[in-house]
Amino acid sequence: MNDHFEKAGELKALLNSRERENFSPLACFSHTAIRRKVEEFAANEYRQDFSADADRVLNSLSFTRYIDKTQVFSLINNDHLTHRVIHVQLVSRVARTIGRYLGLNEDLIEAASLGHDIGHTPFGHDGERFLSRLTHEHGAGFFHHSLQSIQFLDQIEKNGKGWNLSLQTMDAIVCHNGEIHSIRLAPQGNRTFKEFDIWLETLRQKKVCDEIPMTLEGCVVRMADTISYIGRDLEDAIRLKLVKREDIPEDSARILGRTNGTIVFTLVTDLIKNSIDQPFIGFSDKVSRALKTLKTFNYQYIYKNPVIKKHLTSIGDIFSFLFEKYITDLEKENLESVVFTDFLSGMSADYLDRHSHAEIVRDYISGMTDSYFIRQAPDYLRPKSIENV
Repeated sequence: MNDHFEKAGELKALLNSRERENFSPLACFSHTAIRRKVEEFAANEYRQDFSADADRVLNSLSFTRYIDKTQVFSLINNDHLTHRVIHVQLVSRVARTIGRYLGLNEDLIEAASLGHDIGHTPFGHDGERFLSRLTHEHGAGFFHHSLQSIQFLDQIEKNGKGWNLSLQTMDAIVCHNGEIHSIRLAPQGNRTFKEFDIWLETLRQKKVCDEIPMTLEGCVVRMADTISYIGRDLEDAIRLKLVKREDIPEDSARILGRTNGTIVFTLVTDLIKNSIDQPFIGFSDKVSRALKTLKTFNYQYIYKNPVIKKHLTSIGDIFSFLFEKYITDLEKENLESVVFTDFLSGMSADYLDRHSHAEIVRDYISGMTDSYFIRQAPDYLRPKSIENV
């Protein structure tokens, strides 16, 4: 057994040595990973820290629930539409490709990519908006899925013990906001865990989170988030006949292309070309303008298209109904309620002591899959699937 531990330590030292030889000096090296709690077995662990983070995210219950979480299109009977589980894999793949060419830490990139959307509510950004209104009204701050990803991975998983992920991984998850257009991102310095925890509480009081990561790897994940959804969402919309390929703005299509594959290739190539040996991750001005034009098009004709929002009133009503129901169940200690049987059963006393009723309900509802969420609703509120868009 001791021989095994010694060999494991030697292997980890070898991998760390390879990083020093092959990584850019601007990379985040695995031996610099910071964890909240010291782990006794760490010295005998053959995996490097960020590699272990990726494994922990992948094996979380929250990751399993990605499979039934809306990306953009929900309640539409079409098996070829992108779900959240596909999106995070695309982000991981795109981000690791970029990181490899820039000499960055692919393990850190993978861990953050796989975990970045774990906090998403059922029914995507619409669900996030509904839940944020409710949490704010009940004194639990605004809801941000990026912060909720940390809540699950750090405070809820493993019956409230959390996975003890590294600070660098969690920082990249918090700062992944690919919705906001960025031509260039540069890391904003290191943080301590004490600063990180205070920072999270501050962010819960803000309507919008637009924070900059502390590592170049985190910057790559944020850019890859945009690259991974922009063309893919377009392909889904074309498949549903919401838009036509020829509708894509000419200024954007001429530079980026008209298919997801071409768009991804162009964006990744440009990002790598403009970021090699630089202390930032960024696009060229020309490509950035084309990307911003395409984003504007997607928002107008896809994300805000009333054709795919037919069920939103019902979904919003369900959020309100369930939130109030579970708050009442907690206040009355209704132990037969699913908030006790399905969520709090086995949860550590420490979690219960640290969270208000509104925060517990936030955690429970945000972790639901789309189908589980619908099953909790009374029959009269349940929306029907959209057969034709």
